[in-house]
Amino acid sequence: MSVLVYTENWEGKFKKLSFELVSYASGVAKMLNTTVTAVSIGKVEDNELKRLGNCGANKIINIINDQLITLDNQAYASVISDISKKENATVIIISNNNTGKAIAPRLSVRLKAGVGSGVSRLPLNINPFTVYKRTYSGNAFAHLVIKSDVKILTLAQNSFDLIETANNASIENLNVSVDGSLVKTSVKDVQKQSGKILLTDADIVVSGGRGMKSPDNWPPLVELATLLGAATACSRPVSDEGWRPHEEHTGQTGKIIAPNLYIAVGISGATQHLAGISSSKFIVAINSDKDAPIFQAAQYGIVGDAMKIIPKLVSAVKEIRK
Repeated sequence: MSVLVYTENWEGKFKKLSFELVSYASGVAKMLNTTVTAVSIGKVEDNELKRLGNCGANKIINIINDQLITLDNQAYASVISDISKKENATVIIISNNNTGKAIAPRLSVRLKAGVGSGVSRLPLNINPFTVYKRTYSGNAFAHLVIKSDVKILTLAQNSFDLIETANNASIENLNVSVDGSLVKTSVKDVQKQSGKILLTDADIVVSGGRGMKSPDNWPPLVELATLLGAATACSRPVSDEGWRPHEEHTGQTGKIIAPNLYIAVGISGATQHLAGISSSKFIVAINSDKDAPIFQAAQYGIVGDAMKIIPKLVSAVKEIRK
């Protein structure tokens, strides 16, 4: 019996998300009195794989196969399923990002496993196996009981603190065979964005809404984001109007993010928007309407004109950094 965790890598490097998954898996393993096996697919150097051990992995399986260079949900689900059976895994942990949301249902069918999606805490109970998750766009929570022999959990990003340990994990390089009929995805071209922090990777996000009044008023907000090392985002009306690119749109119909700090400027806080940012650790709202719904979700709020407040924030940050 073991806890299996799939750790995604980006061009041979792990991000905080992967270490968070292993840390969470380590916590689950302690509750079950078992070990953690981390699975990595792709070419990753041993020194990078060892970092997974520092977060609690006892064993690391590194799968290398040219057919798996590009993510293909069917092929990846097949490989992870085979490994989980080999390792006798009773709990499988995956990130609740686009990759995890695509793989988890396929794994569920293959392993006849129940799925707890978007969990944000360690299981509340082992018998029966009960997990905690937020529901209704973060406005409520649920205690989900999973009764199947194998359980699949997808962990909400930025919901679990990293664990650091001196664990000396063993590394097993495995060259698996892949059914060619399952590999149906091919990449024809890759265009990378450079010089900009990606929303999904950012610890800090500065976001603007219609309260910014005009696309011409965005420079101070962008300057604040630059000073804070933050990504920029926007509400749907802003991207629909063409004030900002659609790639910056956060919310239920845009990107769902979970930064450590989310600064909402001139955003009223519609339910659809809050659904995409409610997992942020801290939300700071700046709005001229004291009754704006965003203040109900925010830990800190400033009631006032964003056009006057943002320049003052920019000046304050510059003063602190002198």
